[in-house]
Amino acid sequence: MRTATRTRSSIPAKKGITDAPYVLKLFKRMAREVPAYKSFLKRSGVDPNAVRTLKDLATVPFINKDNYLRVYPYRDLFWGGSLGDPHVLTSTSGSTGEPFYFARSQEIDEQSALIHERFFLQSSLSKQKPTLVIVCFGMGVWIGGLITYQAFQLLGRRGHPISVITPGINKSEIFKILQLLAPNYEQLIFAGYPPFIKDIVDEAAEQGISLKKYRIGIVFAAEAFTEQFRDYVAAKASIKDPLTDTMNIYGTADLGTMAAETPLSILIRRIATGKPALFKDLFGDIMKTPTLTQFIPRFTDIHEHGGELVVSGTSAMPLVHYALGDHGGVRTFREIEDAFKKHGINLKAKMRASKIPPALSSFPFAYVYERKDLSTTLYGLQIYPESIRDILLDETYTPFLTGRFTLVTKFDENHDQYLEINIELRHNKEASPTLSSRLAAQLLKNLIHKNGEFKELYKFLGPRAEPRLVFWPHEDPLFFRRDIKQKWVVRTQ
Repeated sequence: MRTATRTRSSIPAKKGITDAPYVLKLFKRMAREVPAYKSFLKRSGVDPNAVRTLKDLATVPFINKDNYLRVYPYRDLFWGGSLGDPHVLTSTSGSTGEPFYFARSQEIDEQSALIHERFFLQSSLSKQKPTLVIVCFGMGVWIGGLITYQAFQLLGRRGHPISVITPGINKSEIFKILQLLAPNYEQLIFAGYPPFIKDIVDEAAEQGISLKKYRIGIVFAAEAFTEQFRDYVAAKASIKDPLTDTMNIYGTADLGTMAAETPLSILIRRIATGKPALFKDLFGDIMKTPTLTQFIPRFTDIHEHGGELVVSGTSAMPLVHYALGDHGGVRTFREIEDAFKKHGINLKAKMRASKIPPALSSFPFAYVYERKDLSTTLYGLQIYPESIRDILLDETYTPFLTGRFTLVTKFDENHDQYLEINIELRHNKEASPTLSSRLAAQLLKNLIHKNGEFKELYKFLGPRAEPRLVFWPHEDPLFFRRDIKQKWVVRTQ
């Protein structure tokens, strides 16, 4: 299990904000009815009858892919050790190893639909006007596209005026839909991977498509992004209110839609991002912006252990105290409100000003960082993509660059280490020497500003620490294939 490597926040770490009856009941049932978990407990020397409280449960070893899912026979991971019930199966991306195939129950789809319904009802979109959902996640064996399709389809069945189409990541089909089908609707909801949705809203004008005539909502998933990115995409899509009309989902193939942004969590993060001391108190002394979500404990329980998130939830393949490998933590509304008060900010007043329902404060919060494997190293220090992303969104560069890039640590002919930033150009665009030198200077300045370790390294190495920029044609297959997730970091060792 990975451990956190950065200074924690000033709010004391908690074991979690746990729905105790739910988690204990799940543990007891799994101990009786899931053969693999029964065997795991026996092998670990745990008597399930002796586990009566959350304190007892905290002593039970966590499960993960390596010590549980990949150890026991596949069918033994299911309730009753049976594959007889109908399931929908999806695969992990394989980014941390061999793909694993998760089966989920209808209950997971219903829970996901409720979270998507909350987004729709809280958005500024009309609840009566016809709405077209365009699912732009990959529609293969991965969970994002299929569970999003199913969630919105269920909303339609519940009486909401929602229709769904699933072009996946096929841009030409998406633009055909926007040209030929979308004009029949007054409202659109795009659902997709953040960089891909940015591509769509950026390139729509080039295709002769105006998004201004629609009311638009966007559902993101699979990746963290900054508030600057949110504002950029919202402006391009003519979104009325980024607080209510955008949502980033924290989900996995393991347990589906586990948590999601709400207008309240977005408001909190936007305020904290502009106040470094408050940000540090909430999230710790880190160089990345976490995704801040809210969750429903009786759907998926989330708690924190040693800087990592541990989850419990029922499905066709139930999981209890399951370590995802994601860094982050949990917070109550009271903890967040107290941190705001410490810095002279009345959070409830901010909520009223933004017309955020007070009821949202009853849901606990979970924040998650990108994994450590989504960074590269330079002379032993971590370099994260976030230090690069926002610079490429500057209006100086967006006419020429897509915003996609890949970090690679390499060695030169003298065996000195250096950071290479591979950057994608827009279609039929080139990077002039002036633009290249200006961008290099701004990236260096931002790395020095945001990364204290890099600042010290630069003092020592001087120009040898400066990143080297390489510009690539639009959708070059080496780093920028559109049929896979963008690889922000490529490790060469």
